[in-house]
Amino acid sequence: MINKRKIHTNLFVVTDAISASVAWTLFFAFRKTIIEPDKFGYKIPIELDQNFYFALCLVPVYWIVLYYLSGHYKDVWRKSRIHEISKTFTASIIGVVCLFFLLLIDDEVKSYQSYYKSTFTLFLLHNGITTFVRLLQAYFVKHAIKSGKIGFQTLVVGNDAKSYQIVKELKAAVLNEGYIFKGFVCKATDEANHKLNEFMPFLGHYENLPALVKQYQIEEVIIGIDSKNHEELNHVTNILEDLPVSLKIIPDLYDMVSGQVRMNNIIGTALIEINHEVMPQWQIVLKRFLDIVVSLAVVVFFSPIFLMIAILVLMSSKGPVFFRQERLGLHAKPFNILKFRTMFIDAEQAGPQLSSKHDPRITPIGKFLRKYRLDEIPQFFNVFIGEMSLVGPRPERKFFADQIVKIAPHYKHLHRVKPGITSWGQVKYGYAENVEQMVERLKFDILYIENRSIAVDLRVLIYTVLTILQGRGK
Repeated sequence: MINKRKIHTNLFVVTDAISASVAWTLFFAFRKTIIEPDKFGYKIPIELDQNFYFALCLVPVYWIVLYYLSGHYKDVWRKSRIHEISKTFTASIIGVVCLFFLLLIDDEVKSYQSYYKSTFTLFLLHNGITTFVRLLQAYFVKHAIKSGKIGFQTLVVGNDAKSYQIVKELKAAVLNEGYIFKGFVCKATDEANHKLNEFMPFLGHYENLPALVKQYQIEEVIIGIDSKNHEELNHVTNILEDLPVSLKIIPDLYDMVSGQVRMNNIIGTALIEINHEVMPQWQIVLKRFLDIVVSLAVVVFFSPIFLMIAILVLMSSKGPVFFRQERLGLHAKPFNILKFRTMFIDAEQAGPQLSSKHDPRITPIGKFLRKYRLDEIPQFFNVFIGEMSLVGPRPERKFFADQIVKIAPHYKHLHRVKPGITSWGQVKYGYAENVEQMVERLKFDILYIENRSIAVDLRVLIYTVLTILQGRGK
């Protein structure tokens, strides 16, 4: 399924490039037959010169980048044709206006009315051709989904009348909505005579969800738990929180009346989709771009400081310059975080321990590095290769993460995003010396995740720089 989705995504990219090329070629002919003769007073021959071929190579790339930043290639199987028309219309307006200032403003024209004609014609050509081709592709994708040729590996959570009814409705639907049901799970205390066995196999209980998602490559999880049952619902969503799946909840009448249910498909079954992505696609791309640029700049321009700190660490005590430790990253995937060593070797012979203000395990130079957070500098390598971000919740070891989850199950929300060198929790609360303080700091990181944006990241970075300059680290 994943390969088919990549093929469809690449096909959208290629056809967008072809559409842009065709639109630009027709626009070039329009300029030669309408705009330029109007300026010079005689017929202008259409010659495909060097400038034409240069633009023909550059313009499609420009449009592909714009579409990518706007999120047009994110999950092409779930494209709504009506939404696609509005998104293409908006992107075409923005793209054409930018092209006008980049390429068209220096054209020799008879009057400013010619600029209006050129811009409007380019918009009509590009938007019209691109929209037509996209709708054609979206039609074939929808047809493939409805015919069952492609779809989403789906798991159902719950085994009551509510989940039975929704699955029965989905199974009986004349038009397939793309759900490929692999099975269902329920709580351990549910009766053995499962209602959903009529449609799919029983795969286990709630605690089996992480293993089942991985085993069956699940993309969609439909939660058939009554929305009034907050404790059970929270338990399930916390289990699924750090897994790369789309969550949908079966609504009740109150959910519909209160306006929580949004129709993306008039014919489709009513489901509440839990969407945690608050950052628009262009900000997600920009955030990653800033991560790469800033981390590369720090590594290159501060290399003399790196060398100086490395020498000081070696002189302060026996042991390596760098300290590597396994932490949990995006979707709880383990990675090795990199730091300058600030403790004596074998500092955790008695097992994993958190450091404190007057920790005897910290070396003399380590105290200085921690105070100004210089020990964190090597993590820019983690940022550069994509394991971390500049701003995000601080990554923890699995040993401590498991303890936190027992007290605060919603800790798993932090695994929805990449961990960061600095975080809102660290800025507001500082380093934690025990699990209780970690839980206390958690609320600030949850607040960041639910409100994250480039503007918030910049605020966190500014406060972090002030903390470093004032030496308020520990």
